[in-house]
Amino acid sequence: MRRIIVVDDNEDILEIIKLILEGYDYEVVTLADGGLLFDSIREFKPDLILLDIMLSNMDGRELCKAVRENDETKDIPIIFVSASHSISDRFMARGSNVDFLAKPFDITELIDKVAMSLSAA
Repeated sequence: MRRIIVVDDNEDILEIIKLILEGYDYEVVTLADGGLLFDSIREFKPDLILLDIMLSNMDGRELCKAVRENDETKDIPIIFVSASHSISDRFMARGSNVDFLAKPFDITELIDKVAMSLSAA
């Protein structure tokens, strides 16, 4: 079973994404605090991270950068899931395993992007 960590400061979004993904046989851990991401990565060993850009306690782009700069986590695909459509091109370029899904999202689009990210990893 493929493992996914979802990071978003909105508990309702976390619950919805978790229910959707578990319905497609993914194992899901949700985090409302991005500061817990690296501990969760070590424990859960995810195949994919869904990450909100505008977290209440930090910038998801900076968290993505930290994941990319760590040798142990740099190859984990990341999908930004955010209402903010102004994502920096540097995260989308150079085969960086980063994709983007705009909120509100379509369930089919979420599942398709997850499947594509996992198959490319």
